[in-house]
Amino acid sequence: MSDISFTIRNFHSDDFNGYVQLHIEAEKFDRSGRHISSRAFAEYLGRPNYSPERDLFIAETDGKILGYMSLTPELGIGRGLLDCLVHPRHRRKGVATQLFSRAKDRAKELGVEVIQFSIREANAAAKGLASRLDFKFIRHFLELKLDLCNTHLPDVKQGGFVTRQLRVGEEDKLLEIQNRSFLGTWGFNPNTIEEIVYRIHLSGTSPEDVIMAFEGDKPIGYCWTRVKVEGNAAKIKNTGQIHMLGVDPNCQKKGIGKEILLTGLAHLKRKDIKVVELTVDSESHAARCLYESLGFKVCSKTMWYEKAVE
Repeated sequence: MSDISFTIRNFHSDDFNGYVQLHIEAEKFDRSGRHISSRAFAEYLGRPNYSPERDLFIAETDGKILGYMSLTPELGIGRGLLDCLVHPRHRRKGVATQLFSRAKDRAKELGVEVIQFSIREANAAAKGLASRLDFKFIRHFLELKLDLCNTHLPDVKQGGFVTRQLRVGEEDKLLEIQNRSFLGTWGFNPNTIEEIVYRIHLSGTSPEDVIMAFEGDKPIGYCWTRVKVEGNAAKIKNTGQIHMLGVDPNCQKKGIGKEILLTGLAHLKRKDIKVVELTVDSESHAARCLYESLGFKVCSKTMWYEKAVE
């Protein structure tokens, strides 16, 4: 049982500094190498279709935040995504369990069918929490890295299509190709124009970092690149990401994905990026083969868990 007295409540705007401080203090114990700037936290809490005041729950004692749990609703596919952090000094004291009870009530209120969350495979504490809350493991995702400095990129050989950077005002074109490319893919919640506009203006990205492929006026694929802006500043210098790579289902198996990816990698190399990271579903065999053919190596695994809302 808990040996501390704490209350669970909804997040308020004046909790922001305490929310950031919790992450800073937890990192001193966990030493994951992950550090997110205050700006990135503010961006995260300001994402569309999410309300911190309704979807983020705080555990507090004596005016200090000792944990939180967030529920991001993705009602298009009937799920809610959990994000949770409890200060290492207060773990295994019932804090996360009570936070989850509030998040589950919010999920019921929204009509969410399943709750999911992901954790690094090496995170024993989080896996223990998943077990205690009766979550079931459902899927692996893989984190891959490419040493761009020591990788020779083949020449891009476009055929029947052209590639160029996304232009301001073309958010609808990116929305169209992204939703078409990933429709029915596990875990993909169809995006809205508000979400696209939000994401292409986050720290570390801009419209010019999205490489689009067109067949005439029709978008048939894209490679969304980013410069990594979170993590240990000394370790992430010159680190980039392939945020998403998609091809129109009617245009697949024609080499378009590879050519767009090569164009995206060349774009990152021109920005003096040394290492490129990405995440891929372990069951997306075609995507894995593509990335591995260009030299990407698996560096870690993420486990996804799920629980029905009852």
